[in-house]
Order: sequence, then C-alpha cells, then structure tokens
Amino acid sequence: MKHTYATVRGLFDDFSGTLILDPDNPKAGSVEFAIKTDSINTHITKRDNHLRSDDFFAVKKFPLMTFKSTGVKLVKVNQYIIEGNLTIKDITKKINVLFTYYGMQENPLKKGQMVAGFEADFTINRLDYNVGTGKFAAMGVVGKDVRIVVTIEALNDM
Repeated sequence: MKHTYATVRGLFDDFSGTLILDPDNPKAGSVEFAIKTDSINTHITKRDNHLRSDDFFAVKKFPLMTFKSTGVKLVKVNQYIIEGNLTIKDITKKINVLFTYYGMQENPLKKGQMVAGFEADFTINRLDYNVGTGKFAAMGVVGKDVRIVVTIEALNDM
C-alpha cells in the first residue's frame, strides 16, 4: 500500500491455517486461514495503532480476517488458482488467487519431516472491505490498493 509516495510494508504476526494440496488431485485441495487483525506490524507503532483503530481494521469489533477456499484448480505445472471467500471486517468477497507450488522434500533439518513451499502475490482494494472510508485515499495519503504476498513453508511429519 502506498502512503503518499512511499510503499508501506507490513505483516501480521499472529495467524493460523491449514493447507491441503495433492498435486495429482488438485480438486481435493483446500486452504483455510485466520489472521488476528491486532497483530498488524509495520514496525511503526503510531501507524500500527492507527491501523488497529476504527479508521481501518477496527480490531476490537473485527478481531479476525479469514479465508476459506471453495476450490483449487491446476493452471499449469506447479501453478494453481485457489478460489475462495475472503472476509475482512463485515465484508466477504469471492476471490481467485494464483499461487505457485515449489515442491516438497524431506526437511534437511529434521529427518522424517516433509517441507513444502508455496507463494502467492495478489492485490485487493481495501475499500471493498471497508478498511477505511476512502477519505485518506481521496487526500492522496493512503492508497486503496494493497499488495498481498503470501509465502508459506509448510511442515508435515511423515
């Protein structure tokens, strides 16, 4: 997201989820996650507190953002589309997210454990989810488009 001219980067420190993918049967795959909105971290306390306020995430009223897939489709080798419902605040919208599956191997740090890698990169309009009223976007202070990069290293014991 842009703040005037600068790109603001941040993350959520507290989240959980489940990812199921069988490359031989993508339709059987599913993704579900929940993110605690009060765990926003841009490394600037004043900004983080403003993002937690009713001006943006309203974390006291809406403590979680969630995603639940409704389908997984193979696009080409190691690339998939996850279809699902993204809920932020009181708004749920169907989205399609392209993600890359990098593969799976035995964890070099723990014998008997498998590790898989995934990555997605997509953009949403925060105003579609009532994250802000648009007044800061109209002033040219805070952009409406939020780029989301998801990088997952998933572990599974054999």
